[in-house]
Amino acid sequence: MAPSFMASHAVLKEVHGDLRRRMDKAVSDFQHHLVSLRTGRATAALLENVRVDYYGTSTPLNQVAQVTAPEANLIVVAPWDAGLVKEIEKVLRMPEHGFNPQSDGRQLRVPIPAMTEERRRDVVKQLNKQLEDHKTALRNVRRDGNDALKKLAKDKKVSEDEEKRAQDEVQAMLNDEIRRMEELAKKKEADIMQI
Repeated sequence: MAPSFMASHAVLKEVHGDLRRRMDKAVSDFQHHLVSLRTGRATAALLENVRVDYYGTSTPLNQVAQVTAPEANLIVVAPWDAGLVKEIEKVLRMPEHGFNPQSDGRQLRVPIPAMTEERRRDVVKQLNKQLEDHKTALRNVRRDGNDALKKLAKDKKVSEDEEKRAQDEVQAMLNDEIRRMEELAKKKEADIMQI
C-alpha cells in the first residue's frame, strides 16, 4: 500500500486523522452489531445488549452476572446478587429479546431454539439493513472530509491539485472500508444460513 499523501501533508494531516478515526469507528460499530445477531448457536454475545435495572440504574447484564454458553443451544446466566434473578428473567422475556429463561432461584438457563429458515432470512435482512446504515455513515464521513478539503482549498491552504489528490485518497479510504464491511457481512450471512 502506498504511503498516504494526506498523512504526510502538514495541512491535511488533521483531516486525514479525523476521517480515519471516524471510518474506523463506523466499521467497529458494525462489527459490534454483527456479534449480537443470532446465528442459531448460543454465545454470551447474544445477551450483550441486554440491560437490567440494578438498584435504579440500567446496567449491562454482563456487569451484574456471569454469562456463559456451556452448550451449543444453551446460555447460563448466574447473577452475582441472587436478588436479581427475577429482574433478569423479566427482562429476558421481553419481546425485544424474545428469550424463554428457566430459573432455579440462583441462575437462569436460557435455551436457544434452532432457527427456522424464515427466521434465518429475517436475520439476514437485519444484517443487510445494518450494512446499508453503516455504509451511509461512511459516505457521510466522506462528505464531511470533502467539505473540509474544499474549505482548505478555498482558504488557499492547499492547491487545487492537492485537493483533488486528497479527495481521491478519501474515496479510496471509503472503498476499502466498505469492502471490509461487505466481507464481514458475507461471512456472517454464511454463518447465519448454515444449518
